[in-house]
Amino acid sequence: MSTFGTATPGNPNPNNSIEVAQPPSDSVSSLSFSPKANYLVATSWDNQVRCWEIMRSGNAVGSTPKASISHDHPVLCSAWKDDGTTVFSGGCDKQAKMWPLLSGGQPMTVAMHDAPIKELAWIPEMNLLVTGSWDKTMKYWDTRQPNAVHTQVLPDRCYALTVRYPLMVVGTADRSLVVFNLQNPQTEFKRITSPLKYQTRCVAAFPDQQGFLVGSIEGRVGVHHLDDSQQSKNFTFKCHRDGTEIYSVNSLNFHPVHHTFATAGSDGAFNFWDKDSKQRLKAMSRCSQPIPCSAFNNDGSIFAYSVCYDWSKGAENHNPASAKNYIFLHLPQESEVKGKPRVGTSGRK
Repeated sequence: MSTFGTATPGNPNPNNSIEVAQPPSDSVSSLSFSPKANYLVATSWDNQVRCWEIMRSGNAVGSTPKASISHDHPVLCSAWKDDGTTVFSGGCDKQAKMWPLLSGGQPMTVAMHDAPIKELAWIPEMNLLVTGSWDKTMKYWDTRQPNAVHTQVLPDRCYALTVRYPLMVVGTADRSLVVFNLQNPQTEFKRITSPLKYQTRCVAAFPDQQGFLVGSIEGRVGVHHLDDSQQSKNFTFKCHRDGTEIYSVNSLNFHPVHHTFATAGSDGAFNFWDKDSKQRLKAMSRCSQPIPCSAFNNDGSIFAYSVCYDWSKGAENHNPASAKNYIFLHLPQESEVKGKPRVGTSGRK
């Protein structure tokens, strides 16, 4: 029997990562770890938000499904409250829900847009939720009030968002990157055109808030500093490519301790990088399907990533009968995620 499309069956787990139990029934759109404990949340195109407890003893890791909630349409994004009690999720039903997960409470709608919500983030320093939508606006919400505290018009549809207070960067369609200083949240701090020539897929603020990473659909990452005097430090690099095959960079995650970062792409690979010494620390083996999203846990000892079809090659490459969705847990070794000076350079600055 001939199969749909050209995708060849391969190994979804060549890196021998730990498989999370009872994964979603459709592609995974976001992964978020609790900032307080090893609870992992995944959102999916099957309209569900799921939570697992991740137990670790040495190198033995287990996962237990704990709870789930439903949206009316596919869910695209998730974020935790800083106290680890509550999960926010948003998606194609044009609303964001607040789920008091730890107390066992019911989810409630806390944000509304005129189009799907693509990104959201909790800002603990402001006690506000921020949502970015394809309706070309970003809204700030006090979850105790029904209406948005402020609506910020964006240059185009929101595709990516990152917050490290007081820095927030929003990537939109048409390659705009809008930078906000959240001490003055109703005014754009700076608007720049992406240093990458193709559509923005993901952004990640530097842990020191002095700049950000941007990843594009064209297998490239830009390292951008905000200070005008630091522009000579800006650079871009290619990744997630295989000869003439070029894949999207779907996810950028800074390590919470070492401040190195991970990239994950539609080539099915994830890599660890050190932007300061401009080198790749570790290249992992390619999985047989794309990696749409990834996340570190709060201490960086676990790296979660999903392996599933991301529709980057259209419907003709999707066979619902054989499509499988995985969430894997990788335990990074220190050598993979700890920065190191370039060989041949002295330790002096």
